[in-house]
Amino acid sequence: MIEVYIDGASAGNPGPSGAGIFIKGNGIVEKYSIPLGVMSNHEAEFHAFIKALEICLEKGFADAVISFRTDSELVNKAVEKEFVKNKLYSPLLETALQFAKRIDLFFMKWIPSAENKTADELARQAIQRNEFGEQSTP
Repeated sequence: MIEVYIDGASAGNPGPSGAGIFIKGNGIVEKYSIPLGVMSNHEAEFHAFIKALEICLEKGFADAVISFRTDSELVNKAVEKEFVKNKLYSPLLETALQFAKRIDLFFMKWIPSAENKTADELARQAIQRNEFGEQSTP
């Protein structure tokens, strides 16, 4: 099983944002810190999830068991129910669900922030890189 820890963060709401992605399992350990530009914290959480899905698909993990871990209750519940109340997030959720359907065994689990520290640190690093104008290079 591959575990994918995701976190989105913003310095301000909205503000410079970043995605942190930590992938481990099946002999894999990878970390991604991706600047996202200016957006809200919730948008950053969705974008972190989408980026993680894209990475997993690009790496050919679609036939693996993948468990995504997030400390975002909004993202977790939206994926679980395939619905989000705030229409601003609907296109992001739809994109995420389309990617998720391409994974044979997809799971999403909410975890406390204390269990998501690596992804959180990566997201915060991405904010700093974003603020200083560096380009996204995972």
